[in-house]
Amino acid sequence: MASWFYASEGKQQGPYPEGQFRDLITQGVVRGDTLVWSEGMAGWQKAAEIPGLIGGGAPPITPAGGPPMMGGGGYTGAGSAAGGSLSVDFGILDFTWRTLVMLIGSCFIIPIPWLFVWYTQWIVSCVRVPGRPNLSFTGTAMAIVPWFFGFIVLAIVVGYTGIQILSTALYIAQIVLYWMLLKWMVANIASNGQPVGLSFTGSVLGYIGWNLLFAISIITIIGWAWVAAAQLGWVYRNIQGTRREIIFRGSGLGILWRGIVAAILCGFIIPIPWVYRWIMNWFASQTELAPRGSL
Repeated sequence: MASWFYASEGKQQGPYPEGQFRDLITQGVVRGDTLVWSEGMAGWQKAAEIPGLIGGGAPPITPAGGPPMMGGGGYTGAGSAAGGSLSVDFGILDFTWRTLVMLIGSCFIIPIPWLFVWYTQWIVSCVRVPGRPNLSFTGTAMAIVPWFFGFIVLAIVVGYTGIQILSTALYIAQIVLYWMLLKWMVANIASNGQPVGLSFTGSVLGYIGWNLLFAISIITIIGWAWVAAAQLGWVYRNIQGTRREIIFRGSGLGILWRGIVAAILCGFIIPIPWVYRWIMNWFASQTELAPRGSL
């Protein structure tokens, strides 16, 4: 079924399923002069200009990407929907108290899944994505409780026995759990309360390989930054479910010097919230959306 957006007081509303959107037309919320957009349209148009929308049959729909973003009080065409960089916006006080609650609560171990979901819901809502308004995270803590406590039990067994080969197995198991967590998080991203339909298709062997490479690169002192940039690019390339591909433009050098500056500043404790926001904004600004196959 098609999803529809409409413009109201300079803001885009939606997406709405076909049936619900036609109810809005019947109720007079969407009128003939209301700007609307749906998949397959090149840009925003008045509802009355779309054949079959005002007064009857369903208009022809073909698959496409997200809605064009509003700009300068108006609406632009498909060009603005084609791409753009992400951004992150959150208040320092909001970050500080939430992070303190997360850290203190994690000391008790058991609340960690619930704290993690609560914190993730907040940070995802702070991310701004072109064409995807009101981003949110819909995952629930109960989905990761079996993974989390299963790993805790495994860690206790390994610590009790002290067998080296089990320690190696625990490290690999941890990476696999991170891979499962990544898949779960990507699948639970929503926009305007509706699932975006994303999925992470990177293989578990590929994910293990990247993490092992990163661990080895630590001994080079600086090589980890280039591995981190390449790994993030690999992760982005394996996020599917949208006609726009996600590209990481940041370089290893950019990660390296920012990491050094962040480590120094965080040593003074007080600047941590500002440093975190600075780093988050840089990574977001280096994350771009582009039509697939445009490179």
